[in-house]
Amino acid sequence: MKRVVVTGGSGKAGRAVVSDLVKHGYDVLNVDLAPSRTPDAPFLKADMTDLGQTVEALKGAEAVVHLAAIPAPGIQPDHHTFSVNVLSTHTVFSAAVTLGLKRIVWASSETTLGLPFDREQPAYAPIDEDHPPYPESTYALSKILGEEIARQYHRWTGIPIVGLRFSNIMEPDDYQKFPSYWSDARLRKWNLWGYIDARDVAQSCRLGLESDFEGADHFIIAAADTCMTRPSRDLLKEVFPGVRLTREVGEFETLLGIDKARRVLGFDPKHSWRDHVK
Repeated sequence: MKRVVVTGGSGKAGRAVVSDLVKHGYDVLNVDLAPSRTPDAPFLKADMTDLGQTVEALKGAEAVVHLAAIPAPGIQPDHHTFSVNVLSTHTVFSAAVTLGLKRIVWASSETTLGLPFDREQPAYAPIDEDHPPYPESTYALSKILGEEIARQYHRWTGIPIVGLRFSNIMEPDDYQKFPSYWSDARLRKWNLWGYIDARDVAQSCRLGLESDFEGADHFIIAAADTCMTRPSRDLLKEVFPGVRLTREVGEFETLLGIDKARRVLGFDPKHSWRDHVK
C-alpha cells in the first residue's frame, strides 16, 4: 500500500505523518482545508464532509490515514464539532469502501476514556482499551461514534480499520512548557499526565498501515513516560487515591496503557520530553 492519502495533513499530527510516510517511500497526497505547511507531498484542498470531494480526493489511493477533524473540545461550538467529526469520518469510510481501498487508519482520541476525569475517575490504571468509554464532551462523543462506525463498516466489508486513540500531541518546542506542570500534580491529571510526540504519532500511523491486522479496533497511543518528574505511582496515589494499579509500573511509566498497541501494531515510542528539557 504505497499510495496513501492523508486527510488533515496540514495539522500538527498530519505534518509529521506526511513527512514520515514520504521518508519511508510512500506516495502521499495531503488533503486538507488548511494550506499545506510542508513541501514533502502534493496538496489538494478538499472538504471531507462532502462525499463527492472525498471520493475524488481518495481516487487512486490504496489506503487512507484520516486525521481531518476539529481536533479538540472547545475550539468550535459543540454542535459543529459533532457534525464535522462524525460526518467526515463516515464520509471518508464510505468513500474508501466505494473505491476499494485496502485499509483505513484514523484518529480517535484519549478523551473517549473519560477525560478530564472530573465526573468519573479511572476505574483502574494503567487505563487501557478494556476500560468503559466515558465521553465527557461532544468531541469525545464524536470519537466514540467514529469507533462504532468503524466496527460496522468492517463488519459489512471486511476492510481493516485501525483507530488510534492519540494522547495530547506534542512537538519538540512544546516540551519547554513541561516544567510548569511539575509543582502541582493536578495541573495535568486530566489525562493521567500523558502525552505523545508527533513523530511517534507518525510511527503509529505507519504501523497501522503496515501491521498484519484484519479487524476494526482502537489502540491507545501515548509516550512511554509521563510528563512529570515524580514517580507515576506517587502521582496516582496523591490525585486518585482510590484508583488501583492493576500491575507494577516503572518509575515514570505512562498510565495510559500502550501494551495493546505494542503487541498488535508493534508500536514502540521513541521520543520523550526528557531528551529536550534539562
